[in-house]
Amino acid sequence: MAERSLTERDQAVIWHPYTQMQNALSPVPIVRGEGPYLIAEDGKKYLDAVSSWWVNIHGHAHPYIAEKVAQQLKTLEHVIFAGFTHPAAVELAERLLKIIPDNQSRVFYSDNGSTAVEVALKMCLQYWKNIGQSRTRVLAFQNSYHGDTFGAMSVSSRSEFTKPFEQLLFDVEFIETPNKQNINKLKEQLSALSAQLSAFIFEPLVQGAGGMNMYDAQYLDELLSHCKNEGILTIADEVMTGFGRTGKLFASDHLKTQPDIMCFSKGLTGGTMALGVTTCISKIYEAFLSEDKLKTFFHGHSFTANPIACSAALASLDILLRPETMHNITRIADKHRLFAKTITQHPKVRTLRQTGTIFVLEWETGDNTSYFNRLRDDLYNFFLKEGVILRPLGNIIYIMPPYCITDKQLDYIYTKIEEALERF
Repeated sequence: MAERSLTERDQAVIWHPYTQMQNALSPVPIVRGEGPYLIAEDGKKYLDAVSSWWVNIHGHAHPYIAEKVAQQLKTLEHVIFAGFTHPAAVELAERLLKIIPDNQSRVFYSDNGSTAVEVALKMCLQYWKNIGQSRTRVLAFQNSYHGDTFGAMSVSSRSEFTKPFEQLLFDVEFIETPNKQNINKLKEQLSALSAQLSAFIFEPLVQGAGGMNMYDAQYLDELLSHCKNEGILTIADEVMTGFGRTGKLFASDHLKTQPDIMCFSKGLTGGTMALGVTTCISKIYEAFLSEDKLKTFFHGHSFTANPIACSAALASLDILLRPETMHNITRIADKHRLFAKTITQHPKVRTLRQTGTIFVLEWETGDNTSYFNRLRDDLYNFFLKEGVILRPLGNIIYIMPPYCITDKQLDYIYTKIEEALERF
């Protein structure tokens, strides 16, 4: 009997995320990574133009990260983090606090983006309880996405993805993203709700899975300043926007008013391992300090602050803060802007958006923008055939490449997009 392929073995035992398994195409069997490329079982190379769901900021199988992880594996693979600590966790917290907005003072570790958000929400809700106030409502943006666990789903915009669980999600106040026309109305809404609101959670500047929607830092700043005046805690979900994606180290670096809590994951370890971080200001941390044990923050994960993951994050930070990496971020942003100018008048282009290394093209299909747009599968399969991994959000395609991608490789992606514009 012939040996079964990796794909055949997969299809016999695995259930994939965000996939209708009844009619899904066979998964592409990837056996190796190298820089911006993923290499399949048959040897075909794919340019990973979406950084494998936005996590792989330095390219695949980076030798420096691999070396640091290997060293850590030979020293300490894991230790319970309740009542214990270890060097990698302490050093990572110290280094993060030096580069994120300087109002942040404490680091809480978890496992991924959704759990980082869950931690932030629970911190805010319990903060008010600990200080003797009842504030239980949360404010979020329309079209937001903060994760797939129940708290994170609750503060994400209601959609087909959340519909099966709708009766179980807690109520959230949703508002529009701010602009010149609506900023005063939004402030009025905040003031009317302020006595009930425990927190306002937002994706700064770019709403990821909700359609790569972008909005101005100026009006977000105004909104955050108003929250501060009204005593509303603010949570910046930087899971996607952190670590250079918006052209600065963090999207919050574009703001004057800084959040009270920040959430990180994805690029935190350079795409090497799962790790989540939630940071907060001193005022929040201090509200949990008490002789009353019931004011303890009762949250934790088995793999909290895993030493291997922390070591990967430290290595990723080393690479991120190199001058050549920051130069590459600027270079990619400049290339995106130039490409946008060449296609802006194309009749198939409904809108173009770009912030830092994130480039977004909304396809004109004659239909409303939708994750379930019929064009999605055609585009996805076309780009795969051409050796490019682009995962459209319906009729929206985006490029969010690893920072090691070359101009030549970017030009290849742009060329394939131009071909697709003529074809579909």
